This record gives sequence, C-alpha cells and structure tokens, in this order.
Amino acid sequence: MPNTPIPPEARRHITGVFLLDKPFGLSSNAALQRVRRLFAARKAGHTGTLDPHATGLLAICLGEATKFSGWLLDAPKRYEARIRLGFTSTTGDGEGAIVPQCPFTGDEALLRSVLERFRGPLMQRPPMHSALKVDGKPLYRYAREGTTISREPRAIEVLEQRLLDWDGQTLTLDLTVSKGTYIRVLAEDIGTALGCGGYLSGLNRTGAGPFALSAATSLETLEGLSLHERDGLLQPVDALLQHMPRLALNPAHSADVQHGRTVMPGLEDAPGQRFRVYGPDACFLGVCEVTADQRLHPTRMMAEE
Repeated sequence: MPNTPIPPEARRHITGVFLLDKPFGLSSNAALQRVRRLFAARKAGHTGTLDPHATGLLAICLGEATKFSGWLLDAPKRYEARIRLGFTSTTGDGEGAIVPQCPFTGDEALLRSVLERFRGPLMQRPPMHSALKVDGKPLYRYAREGTTISREPRAIEVLEQRLLDWDGQTLTLDLTVSKGTYIRVLAEDIGTALGCGGYLSGLNRTGAGPFALSAATSLETLEGLSLHERDGLLQPVDALLQHMPRLALNPAHSADVQHGRTVMPGLEDAPGQRFRVYGPDACFLGVCEVTADQRLHPTRMMAEE
C-alpha cells in the first residue's frame, strides 16, 4: 500500500531532487523528514528554510544530491508576499502578536513611489526571530527569553519587484531576492517607510534557482503514490547546477577526476571557473574548477557506483 510505513533498516541509497509544495503550518525540517520517510531515503537535506507560516517551493535533496545543495542555497529565490498595512507584528509575520497602528491613507501612486525605494541593493538587519546563531544559540531563543541581541545590517538585493495587487489594506508583491533576504523584515521596512506599519501576512515561495513551484508536488499527493511513482518525480542531481557551463570529458579524464586527480583538457577559461562535468554516455560526474595553470581540479564529485 502507498502509505505503509517503511522501517529504518529498509532505507535506500536513492539520489535525486524532489520539489515539494510545502503546506502552511509545517516547519521545513518536519517537511524534510516526511519526504525522507516517504522515499525511504538514507540521506536527505533541504535547500533553504521556509518558516512554518510560509508555503511553496522547498527543494529536497536525496542521497548524493545533498553534496550539491549549497549552490541552490546561494541562488536567488522568488516569492509572492502579502503585506498588511496599518498593523505590526512582534515577529514580523502572522506568528506574532498583531498590534494595530495608524491606517495607510495614501493612494496607489504614493505606494508605488515608496516601493521604488525597495529595489536593488539594500542593507537589512536580520530579525530577532530567526535561526541565525550568536555564541552558538539561535536568535529566536534569545527573543523567547526576552533578550535583544545587537545585529549588524547585511547587504541584500531585491532583484525584481512587482506590485500584483492592492486592496487598500493589503498589498501583494512578486519578489525575486538574493540569498539571506528576510521578506518579513522587508515587509516591516515598507510599512515603516509608508508611515503606518506593516507585517508579512502571507508568503508563498514560487521559485528557487532553476526550479518553479509549478513543478512541485504536495505531501498529500506524494503520500498517495507508490514508491516507484515517487521515484519518477525526482529531478536529476545536475538540475541543481544549470547555471554552470557543461563540459564533456573523455574516458581517461573522466576516470582521473573521479579519483580526485587534476587533468588538462585544453581549457582557456579563467581561473576559478566552475564546470558541471560529464563522462561517457553523458553521465554526470560532479563539479570541477579551473586552476591558475589551466588545469581542471575536481571539487565536488558524485560517488562511484
């Protein structure tokens, strides 16, 4: 039966990337563990935390794919964010206590002019209710104890921003942002700039790197499938690395890089250039980097089967 629990001893060395449409109210780690159990996978990791009150795309790496998850962690993310004006929240989002402020009395033209300030490079102070650690302790634990820790602003970038809807109280934005951007802080800062306060009342991640929410599967759907059908939903590992140029190696060079040896395939690329490399039969081998002397050095490789 599709929903029969799989014992730990039956877990598999399965590799791939599963695109989950995370539901509201579930932490990213809880979602990860459920997916791991449903695939009977020995090893799994996600590629960018979504808060319990956020929904949407959560790419989960299984097996060897976990070696390459860092590149998606660093990739831009796309969101649909709802910001309620005239109120603030103790956490910046719907999880905290909601406090009424003054209503926004401006028109859409004023709204759009203020939103223009929140494009491009910005400095943002991380929130207290976050998983960032100070002295080995997450900031949210300090917050729960009533302690405020000094946080230095960090450089972020709002790569794209589009106003999708404005009903007089809640605005909905389509945002593409750099790694490390807190959308609830962005919501608070927009509310402050408008002079009425604001908090993040809803957040849906619609994209991460090369992946889109339209290709994701819900937990409910996944649970209703057989193990074979679930495996059919997995993306290949190199789907994480589509931003890198592709390089095909001959059999001799393929064998060398798989064993950690540098090779000289006649490249003319600048030092530091990374490639996703392939061996015979277009088999994905891993990631290699060009050295100062134009050699190709293996940096992160798939395990040999």
